[in-house]
Amino acid sequence: MTFYPCVNSSVWFHPNIPGIEAEQLLLTRGVHGSFLARPSKSNPGDFTLSVRRDDEVTHIKIQNSGDYYDLYGGEKFATLAELVQYYTEQQDLLRERNGHVIELKYPLNCQDPTSERWYHGHLSGRDAEKLLTDKGKAGSFLVRESQSKPGDFVLSVLTNEEKHENVDRKTKVTHVMIRYQDGKYDVGGGERFDTLADLVDHYKKNPMVEKSGIVVHLKQPFNATRINAANIENRVRELNKVADNSEKPKQGFWEEFEVLQQQECKLLYPRKEGQKPENKSKNRYKNILPFDTTRVELQEVDPDVPGSDYINANCIISMHEEGRHVDEGKIFIATQGCLQNTVVDFWKMVYQENTHVIVMTTKEMERGRNKCVRYWPDLHGSKEFGKVLVRNVDERPAQDYILRKLEVTPKESTGQCSPSMFFPCSRPHCKDFTLLKGKVIIV
Repeated sequence: MTFYPCVNSSVWFHPNIPGIEAEQLLLTRGVHGSFLARPSKSNPGDFTLSVRRDDEVTHIKIQNSGDYYDLYGGEKFATLAELVQYYTEQQDLLRERNGHVIELKYPLNCQDPTSERWYHGHLSGRDAEKLLTDKGKAGSFLVRESQSKPGDFVLSVLTNEEKHENVDRKTKVTHVMIRYQDGKYDVGGGERFDTLADLVDHYKKNPMVEKSGIVVHLKQPFNATRINAANIENRVRELNKVADNSEKPKQGFWEEFEVLQQQECKLLYPRKEGQKPENKSKNRYKNILPFDTTRVELQEVDPDVPGSDYINANCIISMHEEGRHVDEGKIFIATQGCLQNTVVDFWKMVYQENTHVIVMTTKEMERGRNKCVRYWPDLHGSKEFGKVLVRNVDERPAQDYILRKLEVTPKESTGQCSPSMFFPCSRPHCKDFTLLKGKVIIV
């Protein structure tokens, strides 16, 4: 799942609140610089930008001419989203008559109108067409916000064009405007519905017909994998739903995971090292392999032993940390759960890479299957892993994990490395975490 970036999406648009409620929201949930946009009550068709400034709220009128949006003068924009983004990025341009700057800093999010997975929120018509054409099939559909009419929505469907003689039937994307008025949804006529889900369910059973005669079938939802962060709890509940008998047996989290698995064939980077015969036994799963360009290479190994520098682990460098150079950002290492024959290499990597944190996102056993060999000694015990000696010097139980402190010492050296913490989970539904000094390893 992915989260919408706040400024570039219209999560700040609140379609159903008057000015008084907007002020209450901004004063109770917002801070200086928080803002939202809403339909104008005094001039239907226009909009209002409400901004919190210290302990007061300023309301700015936005004109909708039908061709463009503007602040009754100044720059003109094709969409409301472009107007808001412009004044968010150009902080010194929005001013009062007395010259005081009005800052748009923090969008006050409005929850999505539905947690259904076919709802894609702020998605342009062009992007919807590309998604449906590239990845959908006839009958795939999604619902998105209308960019031309904020507050309304669009049903985008991949449909079959009429089949002409000796010509294969082609697909195209049909866009159906969904109006939202007086708390009800409709498609410009006919029955009105309380929710978007009710509307979609109705037209699944009762297909619409275009003027050209093409029947618009809603056969399978084209589900979104990015969501508004404010709506994450509802989406998790939606993903946890049990499949109906009429639907495919795997859906929700299982379905999204399978889609991710299918993306592997599209990877552009080679993974030849992990596919070599001498390294196959070191891979827990044959399809989860490190990229050759970013894999961790073990050092101080026997060059005469094929594959001696191989471990199923990839380096991930954080390149976008604000105020940091690339070489100063966090470095992560993603690796698989240890196998019996890879524990020694795992500790060799931990010491070699000066590991700081290990986050173990699997339990030792899941559904009766071993997912990771235990790679730490018992409390007050010690264990040798190749040329590394690991001591478990402390354990502190917490609600969802156990905090363990380890000491790691290279056997040929008198010096001591003190990895800080280790968190193996003791509860049946939580995950394991390890914290050591240096880089971050994700198991």
